[in-house]
Amino acid sequence: MADISAALVKELRERTGAGMMECKQALVRTAGNLEAAVEDLRTSGMAKADKKAGRQAAEGRIAAAHVGDTTVLLEVNCETDFVGKDGNFASFVERLAALAAGHATVDVDALAALPWPDGGTVEDARRLLVSRLGENITVRRLAASRWTQGPRDVYLHGHRIGVLVELEGGDDALAHDVALHVAASRPLCVRPEDVPADRVEAERRIFQGQAAESGKPPAIVQKMVEGRVQKFLSEVTLLGQPFVKDPQISVGDLLRRHKASVHLFVRMELGEGVERRTSDFAEDVRAQLRS
Repeated sequence: MADISAALVKELRERTGAGMMECKQALVRTAGNLEAAVEDLRTSGMAKADKKAGRQAAEGRIAAAHVGDTTVLLEVNCETDFVGKDGNFASFVERLAALAAGHATVDVDALAALPWPDGGTVEDARRLLVSRLGENITVRRLAASRWTQGPRDVYLHGHRIGVLVELEGGDDALAHDVALHVAASRPLCVRPEDVPADRVEAERRIFQGQAAESGKPPAIVQKMVEGRVQKFLSEVTLLGQPFVKDPQISVGDLLRRHKASVHLFVRMELGEGVERRTSDFAEDVRAQLRS
């Protein structure tokens, strides 16, 4: 067996981020060859990542980065809140957001293929982190935008909600207020005409069934339905919502006062749209130990 020095283990740890015992074992397997040990860890990390790929990942972090004229919002998921707060995981997400902004990357698949600063690709780094932390980790979604025509604001509510707002007209303070509103009120679109037609029709059918039970004449029923549709549209669209800091006015009113309009907004909430399973914590720990 090769004599593996502590200095060699330390160097491998610094290069790969893997645990001390994993580094020592890799060096033993490769007879102390540092480069071969790096490749060994990456290979074993990929195998472990593949094994964990089917496990649900709905926790994690949302990060933002701004490089040049590119702003990025990024969601990376893991399985537990514990790992979501881990320093290694947090560092990976923050570095990944900065890398995406620096390359003006707009696609998760393209991001995975980018070179990682510590060697290999982003996908290699992700797989190695899976190996180190013992959980499935997925880069779920990415929103990137270049905007130089007006104010812009990125707001992070902790690491669970991220909002990007771009305005035409107005100023940075207005952009920040709109971003705060978007974070709190979850608008679906900017204006009523942006709401998908199938969503409007689905709501209309529901309102139609509810109104029909009133027993009122068809003309009155139709007016009731249209009134409810308009109320729905004002509730789910940014311009129609009461401004969160002053509910006496709408966001549309606020923007008009500043002679501004919304060019774009993006809102990400951690794990939204992912069905979260309930589980027994002790059994989860036993499953982690068996894997």
